[in-house]
Amino acid sequence: MRFFSIVTAIVVMAVLYFVVFERDRLFEFAGRSDEAPAEAVPASEAVGAASAAPAPASNDGVPVVAVRSDARVIDSAVLLRGRTEAARQVDVRAETSGLVISDPIRKGASVDEGALLCTLDPGTREIALEEAEARLDEAAARLPESQARLAEAEAMLAEAEINDRAAARLSQDGFASETRVAATQAAVESARAGVESAKSSVQSANAGIRSAEASVASAKKDIERLEIHAPFAGLLESDTAEIGTLLQPGALCATVIALDPIKVVGFVPETSVDRVTVGALAGARLASGREVQGNVIFLSRASDPETRTFRVEIEVGNADLTIRDGQTAEIAIASDGAEAHLVPASALTLDDDGNLGVRTVTDEGTARFSPVTVLRDTTEGVWVGGLPATIALITVGQEFVTDGVPVDPTFREAAE
Repeated sequence: MRFFSIVTAIVVMAVLYFVVFERDRLFEFAGRSDEAPAEAVPASEAVGAASAAPAPASNDGVPVVAVRSDARVIDSAVLLRGRTEAARQVDVRAETSGLVISDPIRKGASVDEGALLCTLDPGTREIALEEAEARLDEAAARLPESQARLAEAEAMLAEAEINDRAAARLSQDGFASETRVAATQAAVESARAGVESAKSSVQSANAGIRSAEASVASAKKDIERLEIHAPFAGLLESDTAEIGTLLQPGALCATVIALDPIKVVGFVPETSVDRVTVGALAGARLASGREVQGNVIFLSRASDPETRTFRVEIEVGNADLTIRDGQTAEIAIASDGAEAHLVPASALTLDDDGNLGVRTVTDEGTARFSPVTVLRDTTEGVWVGGLPATIALITVGQEFVTDGVPVDPTFREAAE
């Protein structure tokens, strides 16, 4: 029985071999042919069969799938991620020391420009001011006396000069001795010294007045610093200093922020910075879903040394103060329209140098790599620039061809 099983298996394998691999020879041996006689097929059916038969595939090129794409003008907005930021924020600090004697204002309160935030105990500052004013009066009283002495010294100098000239004339005529001439000259020098001394006394009196005036101004300024005012209208981000707190110069009284208008801040990569201009229209979508609009008011001229990005600020109205400082925002800055192609993200590839691009079919039927610039990424695909107005984009098989390789493209509709 085992012998017959082996023989049966060999026969079956032989039959299968001839049926699959030697089919034509088997039919010839059996006296049959796959092709019907030409005269058995009507001429009309032969023509129809010939027209319905697919064209033989080209064996000269690599089979690829391609689509024809026409460029369209799109609004090439610059997309960024950023945050909201208060237009102004300042820590209001004390400029002099003293105990707080005013009741605190709670955070969140709205304050006007110049509003009183903290008041410090004056201590002995008013007494110091009175003392400085008294010194000023004293210095002012010395000035007339010094001016009188100067006038007296100048009169004495004039008299001495007259006597000296008279003695010199009399000496020339022989009516005055040399001793008298020398005495009058000495009197002139003494009078001149008196004038210089009187002038110094006047200058000293003036200096005393200026010093006293400076002391008075300093005392008044120190008293003014006892009251700490809001530098601009805004909101208190912190409580003002509690009553009884000892503030030293530089100690915090309160933090004031201004939220109307508010800024939306982002950072532009160096590849897109040339597409952003001051004054350009911009929009932002906050994390809450709210959308706002504004204009670019600032674009940094220097990049961040670590990220190589440029700070951009957008001013947005916030009259109801509902936009807060530090909210996350998606920013879109309007830029000039550009011609672009919508290509599938899978069609993007890299060349040997690492440049991003796509491969297209040339008019000669060969593959060509074309570098592109990504303008916008959407759910439908990627908008890219840098390509001709019309292209035959390879969507399948682009990784298996290089520049100049013949391809056999099968075109399909772009919507597929």
